[in-house]
Amino acid sequence: MSRRSESLRADNWLLKKRLAEHGLDAEREVEVHENHRVMVSVSARGVLRLHRGYAYAGDHILKAVVVFITPGIRKAETKTARRILLDFPVEAYSKRVQVRKRLPYIYRPEDATDISRLERLHSELNELHFASSLHRVPLRISHRMKRKLGEITLDGNSQPGVITIGRLHIDRDGWTQVMATLLHEMVHQWQAESGITVDHGKKFHSKAIEVGIPASASRRVSRQRKTE
Repeated sequence: MSRRSESLRADNWLLKKRLAEHGLDAEREVEVHENHRVMVSVSARGVLRLHRGYAYAGDHILKAVVVFITPGIRKAETKTARRILLDFPVEAYSKRVQVRKRLPYIYRPEDATDISRLERLHSELNELHFASSLHRVPLRISHRMKRKLGEITLDGNSQPGVITIGRLHIDRDGWTQVMATLLHEMVHQWQAESGITVDHGKKFHSKAIEVGIPASASRRVSRQRKTE
């Protein structure tokens, strides 16, 4: 068994044990993952799937997990539990053994027109929502990106490096949705340039609402089934 598998199994065991202490049915199957887009979900088979970082969260956060997935809880309590879960920086507690190397970017001449459009959109959105305070960053289109809509990468100093949008997203969803995705990544750019941790926590949530995009655009918690 690899070190990575052993580490995941250890976190799985720890998380199930701690959740049981806070009221989770001992018979409930628990499965940890490292998906940063869907933090907590319940599969169609009733398996509780959640990010491994929660194994190291405080007791009040684990209580929020139990509240969130328990049927019949009042809507206000569920909403509060959801906010608590999203505010916890799971990335800081994720014990990743290795980081996958990125493949080199391949520029395709046929993407030139759409890249120019992305650059114009970035400038317009920067002026409209950020008072033109954000720096210009390279914008790319990825033909490899199949599951993600877009992403922002940071340089060694935690500053924005590149914003990438998926070709499939552009072709499939249209420019209205692409603009929302770009704006989502620009909120992350704003976090990085403002010295704020780049995550989907409380500050991201607040800024996303301010600029008019769904605060759960890249991170969704579902009580039924993973949808992103």
